[in-house]
Amino acid sequence: MIFMAEEKKVEKKEKAKKQFKAYKPGRMCPKCGKRMAEHKDRTSCGGCGYSEFKTSPAQAKK
Repeated sequence: MIFMAEEKKVEKKEKAKKQFKAYKPGRMCPKCGKRMAEHKDRTSCGGCGYSEFKTSPAQAKK
């Protein structure tokens, strides 16, 4: 016979197992050496605030 409290403990243990994403290599910040965040139009560093903007071929022609 399983009581309600025991069922909750089992559920918590199952929830504790998380799936982690595989490591994705990215650009490193030239100022501080931390990994930079990839955005749609730029890459930016959360540590020092350094940003590099991406240009599309349409913007380069202007």
